[in-house]
Amino acid sequence: MIKRSKFFSKKVVVDGIKFDSKKEGEYYLTLKNAEKVGAIKDLELQKEYVLQDSFKLNGKTRRKITYKADFSYITTEDDKLHVVDVKSKFTAKDKVYRIKKKLFEYKYGIKLEEII
Repeated sequence: MIKRSKFFSKKVVVDGIKFDSKKEGEYYLTLKNAEKVGAIKDLELQKEYVLQDSFKLNGKTRRKITYKADFSYITTEDDKLHVVDVKSKFTAKDKVYRIKKKLFEYKYGIKLEEII
């Protein structure tokens, strides 16, 4: 039995890296090309951002809350950090994702860029 993804996307492998969707793999190639020509630098995949640190309550430890971005990079023209998530119109509506997006933007003061 083949296990389907939650939102029916097909995983792809590009440059030996597994991506959650064809769209994400294609966007990676776009970024790699931009990096090659010097338009961007410091490209990172699946960078994790802490939204809330772990804490103890009544002797029980609560785990930290994190957000893992598909891509992050810096544009060389203005030295600006970009944090990007590739989404389908369905995954962009996911409630947990929407909450994490708001928490990320609040904590880091950076607009999360969505490729839909």
